[in-house]
Amino acid sequence: MFEKSFITDCEGPLTLNDNAYEMAAEFIENGGELFKILSLYDDYLVDVVKMPDYKAGNTLKLILPFFVVENLTNSDFIDFSKNNIYAVRDSKFLLNYLKEAMNIYIVSTSYGQYIEAVSDYMDVPFENTFYTNVDIDCLELTLEEIQKVTEFKGLILENPDDYKMFDDIFFNQIAKMGIYEKIKDIKVVGGQGKKLAIDDIIKRDSINTDELLYIGDSITDVEPLEFARKNNGISISFNGNEYPLKVAEIAIVSPSALTTAVIANVYAKNDKDKVLEFIKDYNISNDLKNLFDDYSIDEEIKNKFFEVFAENYPLIQIITDDNYENILKISKDMRNNIRGQDIGGLG
Repeated sequence: MFEKSFITDCEGPLTLNDNAYEMAAEFIENGGELFKILSLYDDYLVDVVKMPDYKAGNTLKLILPFFVVENLTNSDFIDFSKNNIYAVRDSKFLLNYLKEAMNIYIVSTSYGQYIEAVSDYMDVPFENTFYTNVDIDCLELTLEEIQKVTEFKGLILENPDDYKMFDDIFFNQIAKMGIYEKIKDIKVVGGQGKKLAIDDIIKRDSINTDELLYIGDSITDVEPLEFARKNNGISISFNGNEYPLKVAEIAIVSPSALTTAVIANVYAKNDKDKVLEFIKDYNISNDLKNLFDDYSIDEEIKNKFFEVFAENYPLIQIITDDNYENILKISKDMRNNIRGQDIGGLG
């Protein structure tokens, strides 16, 4: 057990996927568009309505009846996940390095079937992961309900901005179906759910609240990033949209997880102040190779970093009011560039 814990979101910092979106696009007619509409509705319920007990990332629950209509099974979820993992460049290298430096955890809103596939691929113990646990085999609809849910899909696609209608569909009509009793009990690991996972990790590792690094990229990472920052831990937005950038202290914009490895390397051997000092020096240095030597960056990390970034070095900055808008533009551009417009545009 190490003195510090590295806690990362999965989709964004480690992989380029949005697994649930990709499955919707694969298995449901017009499913990709349906998922994007529901994702915006999910953001609306969190950001505007601020619905009590509603967690960011509940799109994964909203989409479930539409998966059931297509007769999808756990085996479908597992097979698709195993065959469709697209890793951020050097993310395996990052996690392999961290095994000798910090406690590693993946805290993700994604379905457990996907996270198990990723943990196998990345060689991270599955018991060190947190995820949304869904047993799709246990979810059933009657023939009449299948017809209704199919009709709901058509209405949603035809009226993508009618959130009053969405409220009626999801919290009135589907709420009367038998499937709702099982769906409502599913605990989505997003937002506050991720914060609860951090609480669990702190107890498990017997670390202080200022001995953790959390890295995320979306609306589901707001609460854990806020917690890390308020408790003097390291909070990083990795190619994030506006949600994590508003609450994180550090921004990384990079096509490679090597950039994360550099910061993790500094933090593993030092405290937060040293990390912030390194970032300030990184942004004014005329000789990054000497800077990396000054901060005793691991030789393998250093060599790979300068191999990947021969000239155009990645953005690593402390977020301020003055640089926020510029970072947001660069971060969104990178996000859309490496993950694609459809996935990059999701909250």
